[in-house]
Amino acid sequence: MSIEQRIENAAALIKACQRMVVLTGAGVSKESGVPTFRDALDGLWAQYDPQRLATPQAFAANPKLVWDFYEYRREIMRPAQPNPAHRALAALETRFPGLPIITQNVDDLHEQAGSTNIIRLHGKINANRCSKNCQGSPTPIDVTTLEWDHAHDMPHCPYCGHPVRPDVVWFGEMLPLDQLDEAKSLSARADVMLVVGTSGVVVPASDLPHITKRAGGKVIEINPSESGITPVADIWLQGAAGDLLPRVVAALDTAQDA
Repeated sequence: MSIEQRIENAAALIKACQRMVVLTGAGVSKESGVPTFRDALDGLWAQYDPQRLATPQAFAANPKLVWDFYEYRREIMRPAQPNPAHRALAALETRFPGLPIITQNVDDLHEQAGSTNIIRLHGKINANRCSKNCQGSPTPIDVTTLEWDHAHDMPHCPYCGHPVRPDVVWFGEMLPLDQLDEAKSLSARADVMLVVGTSGVVVPASDLPHITKRAGGKVIEINPSESGITPVADIWLQGAAGDLLPRVVAALDTAQDA
């Protein structure tokens, strides 16, 4: 079957569905030039094991080192702009108001593109919180209101004095239960799940398409390479999301109901 026919079939499924949900992974952001966590371990940071940069134990042992690594990641991510895949997903909100996008990404490119309902499984790299959550879980901290020696120190919570940390999920940490529960509930109710740019091997995100399938829904995958999701996908569109997603959205105007 040609890619054009697959796109038409995907558009027909989407056009006919009542409850759609999207799951995105690193592949979507990578097309905007956002390096993956592993890709960011270059230059000065190539000497470090991830366990020394992205675990609660690493932060407890050397909070300044971890803070500096995340400041570096923020700096290299800052120039990134939404790509056509982000914009195509935002455009889908005109057909599906409040379209939920479950993302494993920690950037805010979906929001920049105009999507409004983002369920974050791994947090947000540009947000910070008290490492002890002293005022509730989480305790957001706006570091722009704080003063500290950027070269030799790091920000501390204005309420309790403990170090401030990025509001992301580190290796060995639980995902935010409210976000995970919402993602599972949305997946169980969806009649179509669109999976874009994820390897499908990191649990529990990789379980979500299976939840949709078990509930009788359809799964459409967009990915350049076969993933852990491909075996359960009803339609696999092989290629870059920035190319294929706009074509799927454009095909909705001419698609016949499935």
